Amino acid sequence: MSPKPIDEKRWERSGIKLSRHFAASTRKTRDLALGRGDYDPARLFKWGQMMALAVVRMMESAERRFGAEGQAIMAEALTDLGREIGREVLQGWEKKPGVREIEAISAFVTYINEEIWASPELPRVISDEECSCDVLWCPHQDHYKPFDCRVQRYIVQGLLEAFQDKTGIAADARFTQIMPKGAETCRFEIRRLPPGMEVREWTKYSSELAKRALKRSSSSLNTEKKQTTENGSGI
Repeated sequence: MSPKPIDEKRWERSGIKLSRHFAASTRKTRDLALGRGDYDPARLFKWGQMMALAVVRMMESAERRFGAEGQAIMAEALTDLGREIGREVLQGWEKKPGVREIEAISAFVTYINEEIWASPELPRVISDEECSCDVLWCPHQDHYKPFDCRVQRYIVQGLLEAFQDKTGIAADARFTQIMPKGAETCRFEIRRLPPGMEVREWTKYSSELAKRALKRSSSSLNTEKKQTTENGSGI
């Protein structure tokens, strides 16, 4: 039995329909690259991994050179990218009658994991208020250090904001384990927020990580200056 053809424009799961992001360029990729007999699709992984590491390096460089201001500029750019992709995906938003809000949240998280992060996942709906997922493989797991994952949080923040703007459903998330720290999966717990709750724990924890990053950057910069001074005095 041949696999069902992929709908390049629409994605559907659990009573939720979305638009696929980057639909036109994805079609070109299939036609102009993946359709070639001499093209190794693993090249896309290597290219994407390089770009992911570039984002980490750019964030760290901005923090070292410009401190909190540089960090904020980078974070806002990543959050805005999340909003932009979210708006594109949610252009085709449809929810079948009877689908619970938590099921809609779970389906959107599945799209994020499988289509945006290219990661297979195992989703679970736990109650009307909570769902979870285990990311079974992540493109970054062999290259990111545990602290590097923080840069992705801003994109997720933008995606959650776009989801709320389009659907009126607010969701929050937290991770309980990640593969760069040795866990078998990255596990996320997601909950539906009641109306009127504006601040997400996800965003608050991102802010805490941002403060820690600035402290690490300052400590690293001071160490570099000390080493430079010591090396200079020995000449």
